[in-house]
Amino acid sequence: MTLYVYSLLSILGINIMLATSLNLISGFCGQFSLGHGAFYGAGAYAAALCAVAGYPVPVALLVGALVGGALGFIVGFASVRLREDFLVVTTIGVSFLFVGFVRKQKWLGAEMGISKIPASGLGPEGNALMILLFAAATIALCLYLNRSWLGFAFRAVGDDEQAARTIAIPVSTYKLLAFTIGTAIAGLAGGLYTYFTQFIVPDSFTFILSVTLMAMVVIGGLGSTWGVVIAAIILTLLPEAFRFINDYRLLIYGGVLMLVMRFAPGGLAGIATSLTRRLRKA
Repeated sequence: MTLYVYSLLSILGINIMLATSLNLISGFCGQFSLGHGAFYGAGAYAAALCAVAGYPVPVALLVGALVGGALGFIVGFASVRLREDFLVVTTIGVSFLFVGFVRKQKWLGAEMGISKIPASGLGPEGNALMILLFAAATIALCLYLNRSWLGFAFRAVGDDEQAARTIAIPVSTYKLLAFTIGTAIAGLAGGLYTYFTQFIVPDSFTFILSVTLMAMVVIGGLGSTWGVVIAAIILTLLPEAFRFINDYRLLIYGGVLMLVMRFAPGGLAGIATSLTRRLRKA
């Protein structure tokens, strides 16, 4: 395979990790976050600093995940009692604050970012394989959580907080736990992105990225792991297949989101469920 294919597979794996981790927060637990790019960026910068300092790849990735999760814990703790519009606005603020912060910090490279990051030593094919393995592990974790008691608690909180409280589920605790797990996975994805590109700049983690990730979750179907994975694959490969529409990507995503919310609120997962029911009736 060519270098382009390995690069595309790497981007695809990272997007799957980001979309499924955001689905854990928004789809499972009902916390709509438009700041996921900030936690992704925090993990990327942390891993980059570790790599430049000479730490091995596993340590850098672990630090990236811990920094992403720690930032998520802080944001989640501060906003755990917020709901719907207030939480969305808060996470949007986090996204802009992160980009604004790193652009002003010379020790983070400011506008120029961090370059000349040491390679992982695995080569393009090794990097792609490592990222895809982590993406598969993230999918497996989400599928496990979906069938576990923890996943049941997350969904109970997302469906109806008052009802969850009546069955003795500590709503704030589970919301914070989902937020922390999801952002830690985003931080890990950021670390993988660092070794994939070997340079990072603030513009890689802007609000536009967070909107794109939310589009993947909504189009795939809130709470559906496989639906979100399929949406992530489609929205990653589509711009590559039709490069002439890249300048209109956000316009297209916005239009698709409007159509999905109007005609198929359940996303791809809802459409698949509806078709299955019709086939069974037939």
